[in-house]
Formats: sequence, structure tokens, C-alpha cells
Amino acid sequence: MTDITEQKLVPIDKLRWKVDPTTLPFSKTSDLEQIKDIIGQKRGVEAFRFGVGVEAKGYNIFVTGEADVGKMGMVRQLLENSVRRERSPKDLCYVNNFKNPEQPILLTFDAGEGQLFKKNIEEFLEDIKREIPQLFESQEYINSKNALLEEHDKKTRDFFKGLEERVKEAGFVLVNMQMGQVQRPDIVPVVDGEPTHLLKLEEMVDKGRFPRDEFVALQEKYKELKEEIDSIFMDVRRLQKAVKAKSEEVDRLMFMNTANELARKLFEDWKEHEKVYKHLKAMLENMAEQLDVIKMIGQQQAGPVQGMHLPTVSAEAVLHPYGVNLLVDNSESDGPPIIIESFPTYRNLFGSIERVMDRSGLWRTDFQKINAGSFIKANGGFLVINLLDAIAEPGVWQTLKRALKTSELEIQTFDPFSFMASTGIKPESISMDVKVVVLATTHLYQLLKLYDPEVEMIFKVRADFDSSMDKTDDGVNEFCRLVATYADKRKLKAFSNDAVGLLLEHSVRKSGRQEKLSTSFPVIGDIMAEAEFFAKSAEKEVVGAEHVQEALDARIYREGLIEEKIQEMIDRGSIFIDTEGGEVGQINGLAVYSTGDLMFGKPSRITCTTSMGKEGIINIERDAKLSGPSHNKGMLILSGYLRQNFAQDKPLTLSASIAFEQSYGGVDGDSASTTELYALLSSLSQVPIKQGIAVTGSVNQNGEVQPIGGVNEKVEGFYTVCKAKGLTRDQGVLIPAANVKDLMLKQEVVDAVNEGKFSVWAIKDVREGIEILTGVPAGERDAEGNYYKGSVYGLVDTRLAALAEGLRDFHKGKKNGDEDNDEE
Repeated sequence: MTDITEQKLVPIDKLRWKVDPTTLPFSKTSDLEQIKDIIGQKRGVEAFRFGVGVEAKGYNIFVTGEADVGKMGMVRQLLENSVRRERSPKDLCYVNNFKNPEQPILLTFDAGEGQLFKKNIEEFLEDIKREIPQLFESQEYINSKNALLEEHDKKTRDFFKGLEERVKEAGFVLVNMQMGQVQRPDIVPVVDGEPTHLLKLEEMVDKGRFPRDEFVALQEKYKELKEEIDSIFMDVRRLQKAVKAKSEEVDRLMFMNTANELARKLFEDWKEHEKVYKHLKAMLENMAEQLDVIKMIGQQQAGPVQGMHLPTVSAEAVLHPYGVNLLVDNSESDGPPIIIESFPTYRNLFGSIERVMDRSGLWRTDFQKINAGSFIKANGGFLVINLLDAIAEPGVWQTLKRALKTSELEIQTFDPFSFMASTGIKPESISMDVKVVVLATTHLYQLLKLYDPEVEMIFKVRADFDSSMDKTDDGVNEFCRLVATYADKRKLKAFSNDAVGLLLEHSVRKSGRQEKLSTSFPVIGDIMAEAEFFAKSAEKEVVGAEHVQEALDARIYREGLIEEKIQEMIDRGSIFIDTEGGEVGQINGLAVYSTGDLMFGKPSRITCTTSMGKEGIINIERDAKLSGPSHNKGMLILSGYLRQNFAQDKPLTLSASIAFEQSYGGVDGDSASTTELYALLSSLSQVPIKQGIAVTGSVNQNGEVQPIGGVNEKVEGFYTVCKAKGLTRDQGVLIPAANVKDLMLKQEVVDAVNEGKFSVWAIKDVREGIEILTGVPAGERDAEGNYYKGSVYGLVDTRLAALAEGLRDFHKGKKNGDEDNDEE
């Protein structure tokens, strides 16, 4: 082993951060005080509290962060702790607009008064239902009606007094003629003791059976009497109308006297509420206009056919227009409402107007069919929704923005696919004072801002929750107390200090950095529940580290089918991976796969071939359209590195093709750029690369090795392959030195390194890497600027010079050959 190979080994204590359970100030979590505050989210919490406190328009809150940091739980807790309870939401009621029923009137009350108003109206209507029918059945009412009828009969008799005698003396008789729905009095001449119509007499005159002069005299007398009868009939009609009007006025006066008496307390209680007082007056006026219907309450309805009877008139149906639709009732609320809408459909958020089909087949509705949604119920408080759910529902996002911009909402049913005819209503709009909290991932929030510029005007506060927190002593203590809180709230068994220590280590690994703890606390809670399951199965009273490890292993096993299948293909030789020996232009790169909840690393063979030519470095993945932009950029950097180190005194003329072997699903990212550079240097120098070493890391044009993601999964993935093929003590992984602080390797890998069976090297420059991979010095330039012979860079420089000269000689020889042909 060369000196640099030993120097660049990562020390054992750097491979994994470990917790000594004895340093934790408790033996089990039941000894700890529970935590009430939100930990690890100072920036997000302060931003959220600021947004809650500012009451200016537009200061709604967008909460962003990774999906597993528990945004909903934190928002719920912050709202419950931050809301000022002295603010009281309003009650909202809709009542009938008697002048224009298609525009229901909105009444606003202080909390609890809406229910009281509805109760008062219901009591009043019950009194109407009970008292009014009795009023019109009372002896007083009957006597007044009889007096009117008697007066009417007397005047009618006076009109017709002596008419019958005059008609009889003139040789006529009075009859009633049916004209449509009306009967009118008429006279008919009496001939030979029988009433005979004038038309029939005219026929008899034409036949000579009746004297013409008598017929003419009867006609004259008929006209004279008919004018008198018509005049009397008109007088009777006017009398009937006057009597009817007087009867209706009596009914109205009696009703209004009784109704005003019944409504006296109602008017007194609500006289300070101008809009309510006005509605009460309009209600009584409308009742007086609809008195004929109200009088029918409880009476049998006459059918369209004589003898047929319909059901009795329902009081509920008659008094329905005078009811109250209590839209929002805050009588039991002790402060601003906090509503979390998990199903933000248009109907659930903004309410709806229900419809019923009448007998004619039309869909009808009224003010009683108006329903409130979560947005309205949250008026005066807070509404929490998930962005992805909201934008997936038709009409929701646009309506929400419009309501927040105008501070008003008009309830309408959003039904774009309905083809049913209906009578629509337009309720009075509601003034809105709602602070909306929208939850989203950072990526979705940025996309929304890109496509909807109004977002920043409506949501002026962004509370961004971090996915990690500093791993300080205070942070560790807070984490332990959080575990104790979760165990108590979820009624789990107590966790031992070594179990909490393992949870801490897992949190550090999940954060991706040794100096951080993950704030994915809901995931930690899930692992705790799963660990308790194994503790119960083992009949243990306390959850230990072995149970937490079982839970973690079980998670990997449940999600590890794809990883297992890939490993099987490597083991049986379907995927070519060498872990021993050396090969020119061939190296093991490392890639990370994600299956949702699980990330794992596996090696992939990368090969490079070089030859004379001018094509430069050919990216086979790019030409096959399997390469992403980041990977293409990494390949172009290789050309820059070669030019800087080997093309200062000669042209860079070569043709090199680099490929990920057996890769068919696409490649992206630049984390394999150092790996590709090593393969290229090996192919040019013809120095073999050790196949027992896998490489990860990106490179810049100066040859510096840059950090990458997924370093733990990559190291563990190659270790698994080497273990399956047999550990030789010469195997390991090259990682960027900047990734050492990210290492949280599985204990199995750490133990293998400690036993000398596996190695992890950390490098800062590709020169260091090529020496470890080949066992040959990378090479430095001498005083004359040439690389030392025998070094990797010296061999590469010599090969590039030979390729350039060979290309020159080839073109020169070809040119000379063409001249010789011309001479011949």
C-alpha cells in the first residue's frame, strides 16, 4: 500500500457519529419532562407568528418545506398557541328578500345572537301557526263577517227591489246566464206561458207564427229592461268588490293587530339592529299580503274535481319563507375559528346552493338551501388547506384568490358539467376576514410563483420550515424530550437511553450531515411505533436499541425488493461488475437509486476507449439521448481539464468515447465526472485501474474533487457487492474529502473497515485519486515543464503527443500520396 493510500484513509471515528447512551441524562424516556414548543424551526416559527400577528390585507401565510417535516401538525400547534382569544367571530344568517326573493338578505350578528334570532323567529312563527287560525275561527271574526254579508245582502236586495215586478208586467222573466266562470242576470219574454228566447221568436216571426209588431215591441222593451239590469249588475259588482276589499281590510287589521302583539317582544329585542328590524317589518307586511294562504293552515284543500280532496295545508310549507337560515353559528366558539379543510373541494370550501325538483320538473331553490363552506365558517379566524389538493379541484384556486383580493365572497354552486335547468338565486355577498394558511412543498411553491404572479400579493408571508437542525447539546436534549413526548401522546412504551441514542443516529443520517439532526419528526414517530411493536412481540416493558434496529431493518426489507433484484443480477453475472484485478479504461462508478421511502447505492461499470481523431470526448449517453444536462456538463468539464493539463504546448487531438455500460434508463448528475476522468486517464496511459475500488465525486476544470449527495448509500452499496463476491482487504470507495462530514455508515460497514476488510478514502484532487486507483504516481512537472516519465500524467502526455503527431503525419502522408498520384 502506497503512502498516499494510507494517508487518505478516513479514520474510523469519522465514518459514523455515535452516541454514548451513558452521556444521555436519563435511563428511559419516562424520566424526561415533555416538550411543548416546536423545536428546530426557529426561522419558520418566527415567520408564521409574524404572519398571524399582522392584520393588514394580503398577509396570508404560505408554509413551505419538505413533505415529511410535519408542517400540518406544527401549523395546528402554532395557531392554537398564537391566536388571541378575545376576538369573537360573527354569526351569519340568510333571510328571505320579500321584494326580490332571488336576492336573499344577509344578516350579521355577534357570536351567539344568530341562534337567538333564529329561535325568536321560530317561536313567533309557532305563535302565528297557533293563533291566526283561531283568530279567523273566533266568534268576533264570524260576527264581523256576518255583519258585512248582511249589509251586502241588504244593498243587493235594494238594487233588485221592484225589478221582478216590472219585468213580469212587461211580459218577461228573470234568468241567470252562464258566461264562462261568471253568471249574469238576463230577461227572456214569456209567450203562451213559456219563456222563449228572442232568437226563437225571430224564427217564428219569419215563419208567420208570431206577429211581427209584437216582436218589435218586445225587442224595444228588452233593450230598455236590459240596460236597467246591466246597470244594476255593475252596481252589484262594485258593491261586491267594495265588500271584499272591506272584508280583506278587516282581515288585515285583525291579523296585524294580533301579529304585532305577538311580535312586540321580537321588535323590542332587535330594535337596535336596523337591518333586522327592517326585515321584521317586511315579514309582517308580506304575511298580511299572503293572508289567504296563511288562513288555510291546517284546512282541507279542495281538489280540481268536485268531491276530491287534497292533503291539509302544511304550516311548515306556508311559513317556510319566513324562516331563518343560520349559515354560521359561533355560539359555542371561544375565539377565532381554526378550520383545517382536508378535502378542499369547491363545495366544501365556498359552500353551495342546493336544489329540489318541483312538480313541473324544474329544479328550484331558495334562501333556506344555502349552505356554508369552510372558508365562510373560518370568517374572523384561520383556514388551513393543502396547496396540491386545492389546485387539483376545478375553480377552487381562482375563487380563493378572488375572495382574498376583494375580501368578499358570493355563494354560488360551481357546477360546470350540469345541464339541468334551474331557477338561480344571488345571495347577498359576505364580507370576509379570513387569514388563509396554505401548505406546500418548496418545489410546488416555486412553480406556483412562476406561473401565478399574484401569489406574492395575496400571500405576503412565507414560513419556510427546514428539514434539519443544528446538532448542539441543546438540540440533542430537545430531541430526547420530543421522543418522550411522542411516547406519552401515542401511549407507547418508554424508550431506553440506548434506543433514543439509535434514533439520534438515524436522525443524523437522515439529515445527510454529521453536524445536523433531521426535523422529519413524523418519520421518527413512525419508527417509534414500529419499534414498540417489536418490543411487545418480545414481551419487553421498555423499548431498547435492538427493537429500534429491528424497526429500521424491517423498513429497509419492506422497501428493498428492487435493491435485492439488482444485487441478484450482479451476483449471477447479468450485470458486469468486477471487484478484483485491474483493467485499462474501466472503473466502477456509483449511483443512487430511489424507490420513494428507500434510497440505495449500486456500482455501475464505466468504460473509456481512446484513439486518433479530432472528435474529442464522445459522450455515448448524450448521443443516445440517455444523458441529462448535468451529466453533459460534467463531460464537457473533462475536456477543459485535459486542455489545461496537456494541451498547453500541443493541440488536443483525440477521439475518446465514454459510456455507462448496461445503462438503459438514462443518466443525469455530475457525481460520476471524476470516475469518467479516471477511466479516460487510464485509457490514455494504458495503466490499469484497480477494480476493487469504486469512485464517486464530481470534478471541476482544475481537478478539484467536489462533494456529492448520497455518499452513505453509495459506500454501502459497493460494500454489499464486495461482500457478496468476497472481501479481499483491497476493496473500498473513493469519496470527496468534503463528504467526510456527511458519513453515517451502517455499523456493519464501519466494523468491516475497522477489521481492515474494506476501506474508505477521502481525496481532494484527482491526482490523489489516480494514484490510489493505479498504485502509480500521478506525476509532477519538472523544471522544463515536462511530466516525469513513468507517471500516469507523463504517460498521458506522451500518448496525446503521439496522437497529435500521428494525426499530423497521417494527413501529411495522405497529402504526399495525392501529389504522387498527380505526377503519375
